[in-house]
This record gives sequence, structure tokens and C-alpha cells, in this order.
Amino acid sequence: MKVLQKETAATASKRLAGKVALVTGGSRGIGAEIALRLASEGASVAISYAKSADRANQVVSQISELEVQAAAYKADASSGEESQKLIDDVLKQFGKIDILVNNAGVFEGGTVNQITLDQYDRIFDVNVKGVIATTVAAVQKMSDGGRIINLSSTAAKATLAGFSVYSASKAAIDTLTRIWAQDLGARKITVNAVAPGPVESDMYNSFANAEVEKQMIAKTALGRIGKPDDIAAVVAFLASSDGGWVTGQTIEANGGINI
Repeated sequence: MKVLQKETAATASKRLAGKVALVTGGSRGIGAEIALRLASEGASVAISYAKSADRANQVVSQISELEVQAAAYKADASSGEESQKLIDDVLKQFGKIDILVNNAGVFEGGTVNQITLDQYDRIFDVNVKGVIATTVAAVQKMSDGGRIINLSSTAAKATLAGFSVYSASKAAIDTLTRIWAQDLGARKITVNAVAPGPVESDMYNSFANAEVEKQMIAKTALGRIGKPDDIAAVVAFLASSDGGWVTGQTIEANGGINI
């Protein structure tokens, strides 16, 4: 490899050098993989978590090994006050926020004769209100030219029995993404969503048994269940300058399960 090629490759591998990213729900699964991927590309990364400080600290330790700054903050995504405090704490420690990844989310299933209003509150408080609260707090301080990336789901457009409230929450995310892209375009802040299909994670394991997984694989063009790094790669693209001409979009990263 020629010297110029080596320099180009090195630069490409650190597309996010000098950037600061916040990944909500970054202590496990897809969120943890996103945090590590952004760090591997040069970003300093803050993560939030709801319950497990041990898992969050493990992710912070892994990020620190990549020679970038890292920190974890406990925050309830459904609380406007805690979302504001999270942004304030990140700004105090890191000085800025260039990239916001709204990953924190919850899943509960149930058919229409099983769901309750309490279930609706739990799902929408985290999956929708939490995204709104965190984003509203962040955009006031975010650098122009920043990136907002929301985690949606293929379920937002799919017809899946028992997924109605969860799917509705993710459809709301798709709508917020499109409109926020218009709201923030003048500041050159891009707003996009990534919609995973079935991906190996705690959330996936909460509803998918062996038979369900077999059916999903059969429907998926690429013939496998996704992995967290499949999603992290798409997020990293959108977070970088390579994704600078993409905004207001929901990118379905699902192996072709819906084609």
C-alpha cells in the first residue's frame, strides 16, 4: 500500500475524530455496540443507562481502551428532568455534543384485548417522550452541523400481531425524524432514523423463541438474524461526514425481512 493510501485509510477509520457522541441506553445490546463503533472511529462517547451500572462501566472501560474519553450517566429516559440533567452533565464533562443517538427503548407485547393504558404509558414514555425530551435538551446546545440518529424499528411498518403499541411508538419516531430534519436543516443538523429488523439482543430474546426465529430467518433475504454491529455500522455512517447529504430518512437495516 502506498503512503497516500495508508493515510487515506487511517483517516477513514477515524471519521469521527474530535467529535463527542451521546448514546442513550448504551450499556448493552445495540446501544453498547453503537457506542463502541463510534469510539473506534475516534469519537469521545457518553452513554446513559437505566439500571445496570456494572454493565455501563464495562462499556466505558472498553471505550477507554480505544484512547478516547468515555463516561456513563444514570438517567431515566422517560423523565424530562433527568433527560435535561443528562445533557447538562455531558456538556459539563465533554464540553459539547456533536452526535446524539436516541437508542434507549423498551418493548412490551400484547394483542388488543390484552394491552392496558399503563402499558401504553410505559412504552410511549420511554420510546417517544424520552426521545423528545433528550433531543429538545440537546439541540439547544448541539453544534451546527451535528447529527441526530433515532432508533426506530422495522415493526413501525410491519403488521405483527401483539406489537401494536410498540409499533405505534416507533412509527411516531419515524414521523418525528422527518419533521425534525426540516426544523433543523437551517443549522445543517441532520436527523435520521435506523430501523433494525430482528437483531440479537435482550429485547429480541424477550419475545423470540426458536420457532419464531426460524420463521424470521425464512422471511429474511439474507437468511440470518441481525447482529448489533450490523446496526452500529449504519449509525456510524449517518454520524460521519459521509452521511452529510442524508436527512429525514428512516434506513431499514433488517436483512431484507420486508421485501
